[in-house]
Order: sequence, then C-alpha cells, then structure tokens
Amino acid sequence: MTYIMLILASYRFTHLIVFDKITEIIRKPFVKKVKVESENGTVETKEVPKSMFGYLLKCYWCAGVWSAILIGTAYLLFPKVAFVFILIFSIAGGQSIIETFVGVNIKKVDYYTNLKKKDEH
Repeated sequence: MTYIMLILASYRFTHLIVFDKITEIIRKPFVKKVKVESENGTVETKEVPKSMFGYLLKCYWCAGVWSAILIGTAYLLFPKVAFVFILIFSIAGGQSIIETFVGVNIKKVDYYTNLKKKDEH
C-alpha cells in the first residue's frame, strides 16, 4: 500500500510542478514564449525552456524522476513527516486520475450522443 501511495504522490507532485497554474510562477523565469505555426497554418504561442532547469520544469518524464527521488528519499529519511505529505499527494493523485477518467468518458458520451443525433437527421 505504501508503494502505491508513493507512486500516486509522485504522480501528483510531478503534475503540480509541470502543469498546474499555481506553480506557473516557479516555471516562468525558466521558460520563454515563442510563436509556432501549426500544420493547418494557425499561429500558436508555446512555452519553451530557456535552460536545462527550464527543461526539467517542463518535461513530465524528467520532473517525474526527480519528484520520485525527492519523495522516496524523504520517506526513507523522515518517514513520519514525509508520510503526511505522501498521504495528501497520493489522495490528490488518485482523485486526479479518477477525474481524468470520468472527464474523458463524459466527453465520449457527449460525442456519441451528438453523432447519434446527426445520424437520425
């Protein structure tokens, strides 16, 4: 059970670092915005890293390794203190996965409902 909690905590902590709005202030000094033209001709603004540290903050795989190292080491060195954070992050990580699954399936239901309505007309 602890192993699963560590995985979920690492997942949520990684997501917090790489994607969440609340940590944008941490990522902002290490990324720059550039305009990129997509295949269909539209111009989009994209954030790209300015440095290796910026890459670490924008790369899900990289940040995941470092968050696992940080959380795993904290648990090994300070198990009672780290467990509180692991518990909170693992609950949030599990909830995040469930919310993503539910959200995707709601979109699928809407898509198929609209498709069915088009076929009926």
